Amino acid sequence: MASAPSTDVRVRFCPSPTGNPHVGLVRTALFNWAFARHHQGTLVLRIEDTDAARDSEESYRQLLDSLRWLGLDWDEGPEVGGPHAPYRQSQRMDVYADVARRLKEAGHAYDCYCSAEELEDRRAAARAAGRPSGYDGHCRHLTAEQTAAYLAEGRSAIVRFRMPDHAITFTDLVRGELTFTPENVPDYGIVRANGAPLYTLVNPVDDALMGITHVLRGEDLLSSTPRQIALYEALIGLGVAKQIPEFGHLPYVMGEGNKKLSKRDPESSLNLYRERGFLPEGLLNYLSLLGWSYSADQDVFSPAEMVAKFDIGDVNANPARFDLKKAEAINADHIRLLTPEAFAEACTPWLRAPHAPWAPEDFDEAAWQAIAPYAQTRLTVLSDITANVDFLFLPEPVADEASWAKAMKEGSDALLRTAREKLAAADWSSPEALKEAVLAAGEAHGLKLGKAQAPVRVAVTGRTVGLPLFESLQVLGRDRALARVDAALARLAG
Repeated sequence: MASAPSTDVRVRFCPSPTGNPHVGLVRTALFNWAFARHHQGTLVLRIEDTDAARDSEESYRQLLDSLRWLGLDWDEGPEVGGPHAPYRQSQRMDVYADVARRLKEAGHAYDCYCSAEELEDRRAAARAAGRPSGYDGHCRHLTAEQTAAYLAEGRSAIVRFRMPDHAITFTDLVRGELTFTPENVPDYGIVRANGAPLYTLVNPVDDALMGITHVLRGEDLLSSTPRQIALYEALIGLGVAKQIPEFGHLPYVMGEGNKKLSKRDPESSLNLYRERGFLPEGLLNYLSLLGWSYSADQDVFSPAEMVAKFDIGDVNANPARFDLKKAEAINADHIRLLTPEAFAEACTPWLRAPHAPWAPEDFDEAAWQAIAPYAQTRLTVLSDITANVDFLFLPEPVADEASWAKAMKEGSDALLRTAREKLAAADWSSPEALKEAVLAAGEAHGLKLGKAQAPVRVAVTGRTVGLPLFESLQVLGRDRALARVDAALARLAG
């Protein structure tokens, strides 16, 4: 189902500034961004911050910073401006109050005085009778006397939108034609009793006033779409809206146990990936595959390549499972695609305080530049670099007991003495010469290279696996490497 917009595309991303950004939220932002860029359209960033109890300025700043880090730029919105400012809903309350008033005056909305207890009692009775349990229209046609009686009781009212008595059909850009019958879409609240506007009012009003042509959002909001379409029709009649946007509902992102990935799931937090050293390009690449694919034989691509091919009609309606291993593998591919200079620069935060376990004065830039090309082919995330190169910058290697026990078998002391002798006499100007030295030591003890190099690796780097041993030896240098072999021999003797 291909989409072919006939007008200038205007899409919006309207997150709430609550807590840490969620990868499902980022996936929605990415699809809106790619859709706008593919069609040379406009992406509007609008902040849904009308819930003062949940929203925070810290989350707002973190949200903007995260989008900038990912490279998901916006054309209108906070810090950019635009013809429809302000772009924070908390600063647009007068707009919503005016529209709500006009909807009531035109008969599209009405005051509802039902208490929460009364609503629940009637819903329970409807469920028991096998009827739909939504709002039953109790206050739809109140007389002046009934209204006065409610007011005399001291009741407050919410404002409800009056849904039409006919089915609503629309073509979803992802799911095709959908129909909702009146009994399944009852009248709904648009303004709280305290006068605060609800999401059901503010987002359609802002979409109308900002000329949004396409609404791409999560599947969880699908049930609200017929409500919003009916509201749009009313807004068109009032002159507030010019058109009803097209809707596309993106598939759920699933976590463990076939459940929707929630904010409580550790792998849902964007901050986790940033802290671990995912590249923005790698993370965006993986998130784009949650419901969409570049091609049958290619799953690694750049944001620019995604933009060139992205079509909302190619998004799959089925839920997409989040696979951390797959995300890491794609990120590793993107690390390997970096130029050596870009890779060395990208690792910098993990080579400095507070991430690095060595003293700042012990960091050797020349040694880092020499070892970086070998590290680039082995990292999954950038934060792995610290453990891979710490042997270069710490006074002594960090050898845990498990690694020591695994490498230092019976006879390792004799092997290490021979290896030291061979290495001391070797040409340290090439890794190949150092390899020949360890190979010769192994042959002297009837061991192949793999067995021979294990105790040397642990003695020098502290680890059983890591960067190429002989390149690491060369960068570490003859004196430091031999001193570490001597220290290992002393420990074995002790």
